Amino acid sequence: MSSSRMFKSLTAKAAMLALFACTSGLLAQQGIASGKDSLHVVDANNQFAFDFYRNLNAHEKGKNIFVSPFSVSSALAMAYEGSSGNTRKQIASVFHFDMPDAKRQADFSKLLLETVAGPGKHYKLEVANALWGQKNFHFDPAFAHTIDKFYGGGFNQVDYAGDKPGSIKKINSWVESKTAGKIQNLIHPDDINQLTRLVITNAIYFKGDWASPFMKSDTKDEPFHLGDGKTVQTPMMQQTGRFRFVRENGMAAIELPYLDNDLSMIVLLPDGNAEQLGESLSLEQVRQLAVDMYSQEVNVLLPRFKFDTRYLVGGNLAAMGMPDAFDQGLADFTGMTGSKDLYISSVIHQAMIDVNEKGSEAAAATAVVMMTKSMPVSKTERLCADRPFIFMIIHNGTGSILFMGRVSNPPVEVVAKTEAN
Repeated sequence: MSSSRMFKSLTAKAAMLALFACTSGLLAQQGIASGKDSLHVVDANNQFAFDFYRNLNAHEKGKNIFVSPFSVSSALAMAYEGSSGNTRKQIASVFHFDMPDAKRQADFSKLLLETVAGPGKHYKLEVANALWGQKNFHFDPAFAHTIDKFYGGGFNQVDYAGDKPGSIKKINSWVESKTAGKIQNLIHPDDINQLTRLVITNAIYFKGDWASPFMKSDTKDEPFHLGDGKTVQTPMMQQTGRFRFVRENGMAAIELPYLDNDLSMIVLLPDGNAEQLGESLSLEQVRQLAVDMYSQEVNVLLPRFKFDTRYLVGGNLAAMGMPDAFDQGLADFTGMTGSKDLYISSVIHQAMIDVNEKGSEAAAATAVVMMTKSMPVSKTERLCADRPFIFMIIHNGTGSILFMGRVSNPPVEVVAKTEAN
């Protein structure tokens, strides 16, 4: 087979970890409450977040869900920079990149700066990008320059063809270093082959404490009611305090703040089935909840949970409207190499979340593998998350949804064992 017809491979990866923090209210945040983003790409990313969650909700029945739509958007945005033709149109449609190139690039550049914890913050939040290209393989200098200028992604040479284990180790080590070791072995040996030509990595890490921590002494094993009618015993954290809260349209919503008011967790607890809520959940719906929430005294019961997820989401993205990117005969990434010799063979997404009395820690990684081709009230409200619920991690300064998930079945854990460690 001639080299012009041989499909080579490109892998794009992203790793992310998020932090939760206190906020004075989502009403003040552009991305969720008002929808009037100074960064148009934030609204695009958030629209994709709900599209992506609804797709996963349809395929992950009865399972815990945890993803970073921000990570997926960031990784595919970098791949989008090298796309052309119908492939480019389809990616733009799925990720809502309906804005001029200059605006999108400038917004992503600014977003990367604004989602980094500044000096004196009481949490850790780091974002990083990098390109990992096959040595002696030609990449368009303009593509590499664009990634470096707007995404901060430096170019690194590896040898997928001659040293596959070494290439995997180098990339995985970088991801681990950018996520405090929480995302390990993102790339498996069967994820790439001798035709792999590029890996695009995006990494984000977060760790922070609740503004109002839960007391361990108040955590008790309580029944958690699963969707199938069964129950499991799970450590249930408890506290009473003032939080932004609303109960309307068949659900309760609460904003749990983290230190420094920079990030927060939103918990959505439906009266009915969380999977049914996930079928129609939208950005507009959450924006309205943010507008309607107000500060009041709430008795909060939330399970302590920690779990990992790993998804191959190429099929999900193709079904959402970008099939050409995964088709050897139709994919067009000429902006990367100057010819139609790349296509996306898979998209890998890996994440972890740890929510406990002190605070939260979360991480995620995405790999795109391409082959060539406030009104006060007197009563105390109550939110008892003893059944499946949806949650989001929000960066309040930009309104970006960094993570989304569903707790369907908290990992079984006894309180005594945890407190003894």
